[in-house]
Amino acid sequence: MARDREQPISDAVIKRLPIYLRYLTYLDRMGVRTVSSHQMGKDLGLNPAQIRKDLAHFGEFGRKGIGYEVRYLIKKIRQILHLDQLIPVALVGAGHLGTALARYNAFQQDNMRIVAIFDHSPLKAGREIDGIRIQPMEELQPTVKEKDIRVGIITVPDYAAQEVADLLVEAGIEAILNFAPTIIHVPPHVRVHHADLTTELHSLAYYLRQPEYLVM
Repeated sequence: MARDREQPISDAVIKRLPIYLRYLTYLDRMGVRTVSSHQMGKDLGLNPAQIRKDLAHFGEFGRKGIGYEVRYLIKKIRQILHLDQLIPVALVGAGHLGTALARYNAFQQDNMRIVAIFDHSPLKAGREIDGIRIQPMEELQPTVKEKDIRVGIITVPDYAAQEVADLLVEAGIEAILNFAPTIIHVPPHVRVHHADLTTELHSLAYYLRQPEYLVM
């Protein structure tokens, strides 16, 4: 069953695809050739029927009685996520977090490569992070066009995030990953994902087992 292009795929499905890809890549490294949706569900803590439904949005990848061929499914999911082609990324904010992300080699393994780094500080301009020169903000727009960059990462303080987002959109960026602890607003044609580490830690704290409160 081919994907019905009249029906948009939900965000939840798209966000599960990288989880499947990471799991399948692990299986491939372990030498596993085929895997069933039942085994995937067991290992990932997901409903096997949900996994089959997710993948069926994009085609029939499994075989009855055999399951999914691991390498074939890796290839198909990478195609669905456009990871079979180089995706240049611009990073704005060369602080501690930005520097760590620029050095994170998993981006390169997935063909998402930070190819340009920008920072407003004149003291950082000209320095390099793993061979990538930090550029002043004035060079953002021409660099984005020159390198055909469509994805931007924001790692600046919250008070500067909206201004940076505006500059990225003006330069032609189509998708933004925002690490700044604030909501940014962009036009409808630009996709934004917020990665708020503080919020994630706060939500994790809820699940910590606590001793019973003493009644005073």
